[in-house]
Amino acid sequence: MPGKKTFQEHDALMSSMASTLGADLDEAELRGDLPPDERLDMLFACTGCTDPEGCKDWLQRTGSAENAPTYCRNGDRLKDLATR
Repeated sequence: MPGKKTFQEHDALMSSMASTLGADLDEAELRGDLPPDERLDMLFACTGCTDPEGCKDWLQRTGSAENAPTYCRNGDRLKDLATR
């Protein structure tokens, strides 16, 4: 099981990725589009990322985007939330 630091790092990455794609995770939860257990599942998926350093670099270079990098385990879901 990932440690607390890993969760915090990946929570920050996931939040940044969501913002970059135009999704507001907190708002999605309030609207009922993102159940809390699904958000936690997304965080667990993020902790299994194959390229967190590449993700950090991509996020630093990218102000906004329509699509996440192909390795993002939550890219499709985040894009879906951004269009709601």
